[in-house]
Amino acid sequence: MPLTLAPLQNIPLIRRDDNLADILINALDETKIELQDDDILVLAQKIVSKAEGRMVNLATVTPSARALELAQQAEKDPRVVELVLQESVEVLRVRVGAIIVEHKLGFVCANAGIDQSNILPHPQPLSRRERGADSLLPMGEGLGMRESVLLLPVNPDESARNIRAAIQKATNKKIGVMIIDSHGRAWRNGVVGVCIGLSGIPALIDERGWKDLFGRALQITIVGVADELAAAASLMMGQAAEGTPAVHARGFPYKLSEGSLKELIRPKEQDLFR
Repeated sequence: MPLTLAPLQNIPLIRRDDNLADILINALDETKIELQDDDILVLAQKIVSKAEGRMVNLATVTPSARALELAQQAEKDPRVVELVLQESVEVLRVRVGAIIVEHKLGFVCANAGIDQSNILPHPQPLSRRERGADSLLPMGEGLGMRESVLLLPVNPDESARNIRAAIQKATNKKIGVMIIDSHGRAWRNGVVGVCIGLSGIPALIDERGWKDLFGRALQITIVGVADELAAAASLMMGQAAEGTPAVHARGFPYKLSEGSLKELIRPKEQDLFR
């Protein structure tokens, strides 16, 4: 069976505490896809983070001295830099526009995966000082837009497990669920979709010992199949205003099994790029 990918249609803007399982099942119906065993749903990190309440109002963030220092070097908002530090275990590199860190989840990425794209600011009451010319209005009148950023899910593997369990219970189908984000790569330009959380899908396929066309046994080949599917699904999602944060995949060429994000992260002692 060939691998087929289909972006799910009519997914609404996600808000905190939305039931993603129900929303995805409805989107499958809207897209006229009947879920089958061994299908996979690939989800953009943003919808998971939004549903889990990972939106942070920058007005609530107070930058530390370290954040102020790095913000000057990177020419970034010190409040965002403070969140980058809170979400990271180590700062590896700093340049204008980017702070490369080891995220608390284990992988290396820019700006701790914190993003402001495709985030709808929520109107909130402004203080009298913030309202300026409206200062004669009573407090609580007059609305303004506060800047917000979105953090990665706290535990993407658990998020994927919970969504998968709810969908399987509702549909009685054995499926896989994967959460992806866009990351840069050492020595290569451009971002690609990578897996940051998964359930019911192998992260890696170890092909060592498999025979090539001429009977030679493979010696070192371990394939990052979760990242390969993430990159393919990311093509369908797009990066701008496409509005397709979930992709249905059928025909994944490997048997579904349990995997984890940890499998995809190279141990520090094997990391030749630091």
